Amino acid sequence: MRELTKRQKEVLSFITAYLKNHPYPPTIREIADNFSISVKGAYDHITALKRKNYLKQDDNRSRTMELVRSKVDEDLGTISKIPIVGTVAAGIPILSEENWEGTITLHQSMLKKSRVYFAVRVRGDSMSGVGIMDGDMAIIEKMTVVKNGEIAVAVVDDAVTLKRFYKESARIRLQAENPAYKPIYCQDVRILGRLAQIIRSYK
Repeated sequence: MRELTKRQKEVLSFITAYLKNHPYPPTIREIADNFSISVKGAYDHITALKRKNYLKQDDNRSRTMELVRSKVDEDLGTISKIPIVGTVAAGIPILSEENWEGTITLHQSMLKKSRVYFAVRVRGDSMSGVGIMDGDMAIIEKMTVVKNGEIAVAVVDDAVTLKRFYKESARIRLQAENPAYKPIYCQDVRILGRLAQIIRSYK
């Protein structure tokens, strides 16, 4: 299926914005007036958007236009697909092979602009004191340096763990948030990123 033309994207953006401010969609004439085009021209754009599965409409009734939300969000750039790259330990560090396990979709309002993110599944309960539980999905902002006290994904002896990071005078301390777990002390740590948010599914 062909991609949207520039004008089709503009019409789709106008309809999306209109629906945010009104409990009903715009009419064909309102779309035509907004773009200073003929009613037939606006109708042709709406027909193309329906054919490309961005809109649904009952042609027998006025103001029945509906967005196919998932497709609209993706093509207008309001959602991002974050790669799930494996498992991270919130407990004793475990090996984590960066195998692509699919993606998780997040609205861009949940992310910072111009930043790169990846997601990892949490295993273990060493970070339960800050509400990070076994089975959660951790969204990680990719970076190689973090500040003291930030929760980071760190590589220690080829194992990947999620802990609070502290740089001390002669060593690195990776601190759990569960008194049942002792801190991990080390000299050589590679930082993969810092925790941005936690996604939890309730079954």
